[in-house]
Amino acid sequence: MTSGPADVDGDSVIPLVMEDVSVSKRRVVTGRVRVSTVTHEREKLVDELLTQESVDIERRPIGRPVETAPDIREEGDTIVIPIVEEILVVERRLVLKEEVRVRRARQTVRHQQLVKLRQQEALVARLEAEAPASAASQPADGESREKRDRERE
Repeated sequence: MTSGPADVDGDSVIPLVMEDVSVSKRRVVTGRVRVSTVTHEREKLVDELLTQESVDIERRPIGRPVETAPDIREEGDTIVIPIVEEILVVERRLVLKEEVRVRRARQTVRHQQLVKLRQQEALVARLEAEAPASAASQPADGESREKRDRERE
């Protein structure tokens, strides 16, 4: 026999060959990573200047007649609020009965306090991979991913 093209009824027949490939994927665990957080606390001294404001109230009796009610006024750092009273005599007159004086006093004090500050840090640890499973324990192509994952655990 010859290894060339076959001769059938005077026609030449040439055998053809075709190759096919099949590709599949599988998941292989090569290692694991564990991430955890650690919180550190430290104390820090807070040293700031704080401003406080207080008021002193002084009442001064006046007792003098006025034609109209005086306006509220400021004298330096003092607010003067006139208080009038209407009294009935034969005629009506305004009498300045008293003044209420409000003076502002500003004071700066140093305030120190220890406060706790927290800070988190991420710790990453790499773990060794498990030994690869044997071919007999490998799941068949038709099995579901969930079943494969359960068997690995």
